[in-house]
Parts: sequence; structure tokens; C-alpha cells
Amino acid sequence: MNNKKLPAWDLSELYHDIDDPKINADLEKYERFCKNFARKYKGKFGQMSGAEIGKILHEYEKAVSSAGKIGGFAYLNMVTQMKNQKAVAFYQSVSEKLTDYGKPLVFLSLEINSLPDKKISEWLKDKKAATYRPWLERVRRFKKYELSEPVEEVLLEKSITSSSAWVRLYEETSSKLVYTVNGKNYNDAEISKLLLDKDAELRHAAGREINRVAKENADLFTFIYNMIIKDKAIEDEKRGFKTPVSSRNMSENVSDKTVDALAESVRNSYAEIAHRFYKLKAKWLKMKKISYWDRNAPLPFSKDIEYSWDDTVKLVLEAYNQFSPKLYNIAKDFFSHNWIDVPPRDGKRSGAFCAPVCADSHPYLLLNFAGKQNDVLTLAHELGHGCHHQTRTKNGELNEYSRMTTEEVASVFGEMITFQSMVKKLPDNEQKLALIASKVSDMINTAIRQIAFHFFETRAHAERRNGELSTERLNQIWQEEMRASLGKYVDVSDDSAYIWSQVGHFFFLPFYVYAYSFADCLVNSLYQVSQEGKVKNFPDKYMEMLSKTAITDYKTLLSPFGLNPEKPDFWHKGLQLISSYIDELERLDKKLKL
Repeated sequence: MNNKKLPAWDLSELYHDIDDPKINADLEKYERFCKNFARKYKGKFGQMSGAEIGKILHEYEKAVSSAGKIGGFAYLNMVTQMKNQKAVAFYQSVSEKLTDYGKPLVFLSLEINSLPDKKISEWLKDKKAATYRPWLERVRRFKKYELSEPVEEVLLEKSITSSSAWVRLYEETSSKLVYTVNGKNYNDAEISKLLLDKDAELRHAAGREINRVAKENADLFTFIYNMIIKDKAIEDEKRGFKTPVSSRNMSENVSDKTVDALAESVRNSYAEIAHRFYKLKAKWLKMKKISYWDRNAPLPFSKDIEYSWDDTVKLVLEAYNQFSPKLYNIAKDFFSHNWIDVPPRDGKRSGAFCAPVCADSHPYLLLNFAGKQNDVLTLAHELGHGCHHQTRTKNGELNEYSRMTTEEVASVFGEMITFQSMVKKLPDNEQKLALIASKVSDMINTAIRQIAFHFFETRAHAERRNGELSTERLNQIWQEEMRASLGKYVDVSDDSAYIWSQVGHFFFLPFYVYAYSFADCLVNSLYQVSQEGKVKNFPDKYMEMLSKTAITDYKTLLSPFGLNPEKPDFWHKGLQLISSYIDELERLDKKLKL
């Protein structure tokens, strides 16, 4: 593939380059703003009217947006040239300056939360202040869990030498790990690719090596994990959170009841989905029982189909247009402007993402396009993120915030409609089966396995209250949860016992893992509703929902579709879609006599 013909993004509408004098001018302007804002308003919010607050928050919002633009440019400039030390140093310098300059603004949320509800209600009677209702409600949501300003300052300062320090040690140690397979050394990203090889012996060798290296570092990772759990427990107790997961639920703005309903619904579906699928996969791989490291293996009869960039764009845009011309009109702008960086190249960050710069401007998409089938779905996924952002520009910088449980909705939905379009173009043959099997495998990793991770975390945090957990005990909990979720056709043996230590989210974002399952099941439920045809004007209602994901609660967002996330049948509906794909796989398997 000729990478020179693939489009790359143009960041000049932000700044011309890292030497653009406007960058320092904007940084100095932001620094002055933060100092002046604190000097003018700290301690005075209680005496202000709604009109005054509306005006002040508008000033604050513009400054936050400006900071986002500077930081966004520094990051985007770096990720396509990470071997360029000047670009890396520039990003680090900008990040440190923005953090340092923003310190005077720490008082803002604490002072707002020191005021009585009556005062906030008074503010919201003013039209300008009411514009920021979602932001104010989000700030107020944490009121009962905030501590005094001196204590909050101590917790912030101590985080550098407690939780943040342990996470840093974990990440730095992990980044230096070296894996050796057949005499060749690999880093984490490289060895993970071996797990997708068609050669079973190579997959198993790579898996055993990942487990061996994890075992070699188990004493350190076990100690770090124990300290992270204890540190969280201390802060949770001081703040008054009922359970270890409650603080994460608060950040995601979902109730404990909703998360419990999700987790139990998924656990009850283990046999119907994961166990049934891996029975089929063992048959296709001609094994009585597949290894833990065979879960994501390609099928022996799958073909490595190549897609050109133009064909990929056409395929994705057609799928978007078939679903909603409104969605298509938003999506096509990403291709008519230089908003996407497509080609893989030396020094470019791996993977793919959609990066917003600020709420009222378009985001940028990063891909590493190699023309594979998965690259088509990756474009559909990241384009979904981009379109989602574009539906929300009118909400403003303060009202917008990212929560994983909604951020992944448009991306997964975009991937889903593209996947369905691809399936329809294939006849009932082995390639159709391989495509559906690949999708089911991804959905199980997202919807099922992440909930097994959630139960591992829940048990580990609960048992830690009685003292430190040993490596052996963590291994045991891990294997029990993996065996329960994957079923008897997957061999969860000692060659994968230490893999819990490879799940970074356990360390740097405790209880975040359920959000992946949440988003996947939510999208599946929405897609099921769209196919049933019972909701009139579904595409328009879907677009309206996207525009409000950051400013509206889930029950309100989903009510137009007859869905309620606090009820188990909501999650069951989403899980049924995965089950129906396995029904189709069983039909094709029988027809093709594989």
C-alpha cells in the first residue's frame, strides 16, 4: 500500500507549528486569566446574582476552551512523530504549564459546593446562568463527597506520592518489559500481534511468555495493586462512598443499581453466549478445548481481504448514509477536510483515536490504515466518535464532558451499521461465517470478559479489607472468574494465571472496566430497537440522543426508545443480539458442514 497517497491531517488551523509565537501569547493570556479570575472572584460567589454568574462562567469557559486548543495541538503534533524529541518535549512543556497556570482555579468547584441549594436555584432563574445548568449539576453532584478545602489540598498533594506514584511505578515497569519468543525480543504491542497469528504453536508460545514475564514481576505488581486498593479504600471512607465501585459510578453518572443490573445480566448470559461460542471455535480450530490464548485466533479458513482507502471510505459512508442522511452529511466533512491522519509511519502512535480539541470545534481522527478488514471497522468506529462530537458543539465547553458509558455509543453504533453492511455483501459461505465470528469474538471481549474483570475487581477490593492479598490468592480469583465466564471449552490453566497484572485499568482506573460492557450492551439494545421498527423516526431520535449524551441522564436519553437501563431486561435485550449472531454462526456451520 502506498502510504504517500493516504491523507494526513493539517493542524495549521490551530497553530502553524510549535514555534508559532501565538502559542506563547495564548499561554501567557491563560496564565493571566487564571490569576485574575481567582483574585476577582474567590470568596465572592455567595453574593453574586444569576446574571453575574452567567457572565463569569462564560469568561471561564472561553479560557478553558483556549487551554484545550493549546494542549490539543501539542498532543496531536506529537503523536504522529513520537521519535521527534523536540515535539515530545514541547508537549510535556505545554502540559506542565497548563497544569501550573490552572492551579488558581481549584477554588471554583469547592466554592460553588459550599453554597446552599437555594442560591443555586436563584442563579438558574437567570437565562445566562441556566445555560450552564448541566455543568453546575455535575459539580453539585459531588458536593456531599467533598471534604474541606485544606483536606482536599492535602489529598491532591499526597496523590503525587500515593496513588499516582504507584500507577507511575506500574506503568514504567510495564513499559520496560521484554518478551522473547523463538529467540526474538518483542515489546508489549508486538507480542500481542502474535496472539492473532494462524500458527497455534506461535500463539501458545507468545501466551506462555506473557504469563512468564508477568510471573517474574508478580511480587512487585501484587504489592502495587494492594497499595492502590488500600489507598482508594482510605479516600472512599473519608468521602463517604458506600462501596468501592460507587465513586466510579458517580463519575459516570450511573446508579449502583444500574451497574449491578448490568453485571448480573451479563453473568447470567455467560453460558448462552461465551460458552456456546467457544464450543464452536474449538470445533473450527479442530481442538477439543482451546487454549486461553486461542480466544482471538483467526479461523483457519478466513481470508485476508485487502481494502483500498477509497473503497473503505465508500463502504463506511454508504453504511452511514443508509442509516441516516443527516449522519452521512456530518461524516463526509471529515474526508473533504484534512481532519484525518491515515497512514502508518515510523514514530507515529499505534492504534486509532478521535481527539477533540475543544467543544465548539471539530475533532481529529488518527488511524494506522493497513487495508485490512479490521481497518474498515476501525474507521467506522472512530468516525462515529467524530460525528458524535459534531452533534454536541452547541452544548459548550463546560457542559461537555467525557464519560465512557456514553462516549462509546456512537462509535460502536457506527461500527455496527458498517459491519451489517459488510455482512449483507457476502454470500452464505466461510467468509461470512469468519466475519461474524470475528465480530462475536470482539463483542464477547467487550460485553462479557470486561464484566468478568469487574467481578475480579469487586472480590479483590472486598478481600483487601481483611489484609493484603497474596499473588496466589489474586491468581486464584482471576482463574475462577475467567473459567466462569469463558466456559469448559477454554482451558484456563496456569499458563494464564498471572494475566490479571496485565490489565492496566485495574491499576490506573479502578472499576472502569464495566463501562465497556455498558456501552456495548447499550448499543446492542438500541440496534435491536432500530431493527424492530417500533420506534418511529428512529434515526432522527438517535441523532437527537447523541446531541444530549453529556447533558442528560440515561433514563431520559433512552426513554424515547422505550428503554430503561435500571431494568435487567434492558441489558438482556442487548445481550440477545450477540446470542442471535451465534445462532447465525450455528446455522452457517451446519450448512457448510465445517
